[in-house]
Amino acid sequence: MIKNERALRHELVVEAARRMMMAARTAPKGKGIDVIEIVLVDDRDDLEKLAEAMRRKSEASGMKFLLRDADNILQGDALLLIGTRPGKKGLNCRYCGFLCDEKPDETPCAINSIDVGIAVGSACSLAADLRVDTRVMFSAGWTAADMGWLDGCSQIIAIALSASSKNPFFDRKPREEQAQNGK
Repeated sequence: MIKNERALRHELVVEAARRMMMAARTAPKGKGIDVIEIVLVDDRDDLEKLAEAMRRKSEASGMKFLLRDADNILQGDALLLIGTRPGKKGLNCRYCGFLCDEKPDETPCAINSIDVGIAVGSACSLAADLRVDTRVMFSAGWTAADMGWLDGCSQIIAIALSASSKNPFFDRKPREEQAQNGK
């Protein structure tokens, strides 16, 4: 049997994403308490729904980088979302600005935020080892949170994934610049 890599590319990126989910899960967590959630978005229709929601969010907020990022996620094959469930670690470290008992519910625990960052770094490190291109995107995670894709989670960070001859997440230009340059 002969199989062309181009025909398998999406499947290979999704397999890498699954391995990245494991890397994120096994990343160290503050006090050993696991409060992160991870989902894989690999269906084209779902990626298009997210991109469209990002475009609407751009229109409502005036934040033009959302337009560029919406176009950019559609250039990839999949997206990982990593977020944190709210909670207090009970350290009273004041990293969030409060003692745990005084912390308002809407203020995220800084240790949980750090846990998300470590998980994202671990996942992206594995992607580099697998030669899969990634882009960490606050914008796509922020929009996915609004869409309820990680129910009960906040501080969601997205990792866009691609395997192509040129990394689509590199040399990105704001959307207005693309229009002026005829792209």
